[in-house]
Amino acid sequence: MFAVLSRARKALRTAAVVASAGLVAACGAPMMSDLGGGGAGSGGPQIDPKQPVRVALLVPRSDSGAGTIARDLENAARLAIADLDGVNIDLAVYDTAGSPATAASAAQRAVDEGAKIILGPLRGEVAVEASKVVADEGVNVLSFSNNPSIAGGNLFVLGPTFVNTADRLMGYGRRQGLDSVAVLYSEDVPGQFGRSAIQQAAANNGIDVATTQPYPLSIDGVTSAAQNMGNVVSESGADAVFITTDATNAAMPILLQVMPENGVDPAQTQYIGLTRWDVKPELFGYPGAEGAWFTLPNQSMQQNFSSRFSAAYGTSPHPLAGLAFDGIAAVGALVKRGRSDALTGRALTQSAGFQGTGGVFRLKSDGTNERGLAVATVRNNQMVILDPAPSSFSGAGF
Repeated sequence: MFAVLSRARKALRTAAVVASAGLVAACGAPMMSDLGGGGAGSGGPQIDPKQPVRVALLVPRSDSGAGTIARDLENAARLAIADLDGVNIDLAVYDTAGSPATAASAAQRAVDEGAKIILGPLRGEVAVEASKVVADEGVNVLSFSNNPSIAGGNLFVLGPTFVNTADRLMGYGRRQGLDSVAVLYSEDVPGQFGRSAIQQAAANNGIDVATTQPYPLSIDGVTSAAQNMGNVVSESGADAVFITTDATNAAMPILLQVMPENGVDPAQTQYIGLTRWDVKPELFGYPGAEGAWFTLPNQSMQQNFSSRFSAAYGTSPHPLAGLAFDGIAAVGALVKRGRSDALTGRALTQSAGFQGTGGVFRLKSDGTNERGLAVATVRNNQMVILDPAPSSFSGAGF
């Protein structure tokens, strides 16, 4: 245990800042208790599907901290356009500079110049301002944010949400006989979002949240919480411990080492992760990882996108680049149907959804999204798929 604590100590000094920044970069708006905004509108501009359809892409090109992702989002969008058969998309790219005011101006200019739908911006608070200025013209905005609290009206979020992940895991858990969970979360923005998402998903699936346990992002705070979880699980009667912490966070090795040493036996209590543990395979060697559940997208489709992107542009795509591909794929699929109302809110939220870089996804009437996810576990330090990602919204996994 002491080796684990020593390695984690330095990283945890900045963990609070890094963890918050990681989520806020995509979110950037106040949390709402129900993790959802108002309902999305059903309207939108009319198009002529026989003519080129102008799509605006708003990315932070001149933001010094986001140049790489801006480039990759644009490249992914162009890669998706090249895939379209019989659909002519006229892509117009606008720089937001990562600024709400600049994004609002860019969104208005895009619509004035003929854009029928907007992809982006990246950050939640930037997307909010962009959507406001074009709402009265009925133009829908498919932002790259993962913050469900900004969604609604003409603003949709394409980013994977904690609610979607938690719901997939809770649904799977319920089918395995899971009755109650203890939630272990960090006292920061991502941790609070995660806790709320798990509580909502538990309610959706008839699972009891026996207790929620916060911990401060400090070496002592993480260690103390991990040491105490054995008592918490015993007293609450929880069947599982649901951990919100990101796999790359320095707290994770401590939790996965110290909890099993203090009475949270993975053979008796199910460990569940809200984030993708496969991005940090070093975690698989810790005792708490054995048999744990977490989700991931359709791996064959994601690898196919990554390979094609690398072949086209000579570099691996940013993890969020696929969202721009997904947005274009959705627009292209709808325009191909040949209807003038292809880009209205009603069309965007059609129940069958779309095929994206990580599998099937659909936009919901509240402006959030639902994505098909696989449930995976760890066996003998190797990832194993327990329940494959669904290929449509009519089968298992939803």
